[in-house]
Amino acid sequence: MKTSIKQFAVTIVSCLLGIAVAAQTAAPAPYYLVMTTMHSKSKIKDFSMDEWKKVEKEYYDKVVSKNEHMLASNVMTHYFTADNTEILFITLYKDWSAIEKAGLRTEELVKAGWSDAKNRDAFFDKRAAYYEHKHSDEIYVTVPGMKELAAKPDKPMIYYVRKSSMDYPKDGSEKDFDALNKQYMDAVINKNDLVKAYYQYAHAYGSNRTDYIEVSVFETLGDVEKSFDKTETLFKAAWADEKKRKQYEDNIARYFVGSHGDYVYRSVPELMKSANHSAAK
Repeated sequence: MKTSIKQFAVTIVSCLLGIAVAAQTAAPAPYYLVMTTMHSKSKIKDFSMDEWKKVEKEYYDKVVSKNEHMLASNVMTHYFTADNTEILFITLYKDWSAIEKAGLRTEELVKAGWSDAKNRDAFFDKRAAYYEHKHSDEIYVTVPGMKELAAKPDKPMIYYVRKSSMDYPKDGSEKDFDALNKQYMDAVINKNDLVKAYYQYAHAYGSNRTDYIEVSVFETLGDVEKSFDKTETLFKAAWADEKKRKQYEDNIARYFVGSHGDYVYRSVPELMKSANHSAAK
């Protein structure tokens, strides 16, 4: 299927992950998304998902929800990925300096939330017991073009993440790429009612500068497959002339190596902090 070049992948994770943020403007300021991949311990006696959520919810209520430098956040668990221990913690920041400010503010909120040192140590020991010591961090920058969630979900949502590798053609430009991206957003993504939200991110700091991540949010796993067919229909309707359609495909394909990876996660609505344009300013 030729539209696979652009189908859910003409823009980027990190965070990932369906966080409502600023609406697209002609020249939107980039926001930074930090994605921390934690790994749950595979062997925990009497593990309870409800108990894990309870612990993380306490941290969310006392720290994340009160940290004004964290514009938005999301937590996603493995659904269909290569590693069933993955738990992603994603946080959105207004700018680079806000990342450092958030760290200092977190220290203050932790001490305020657990004022007794003994109780504080006990809580964080309990929280740490759910995770392996290893983790990874990646920082992404937002790419113009997104479709926001209409409202904060009250149920787990499906997050389909597509990670592509960018190419850098000599005859390409950021202006050209943004124009091609906007055409696709207007003609396909914004008209596909199965796609509840769509976000794009590019590499800012991490192991691979070619990373380009797209995050599409769905209500059910079945909607992911259904959306592929709808995307195909919308794409062919927008570029009804086969010659023009082929030209568009060739133009956008110049910006990608051609390889990509697919990942499916499920959100934890109780741990989601959303933001809007006014909050992000």
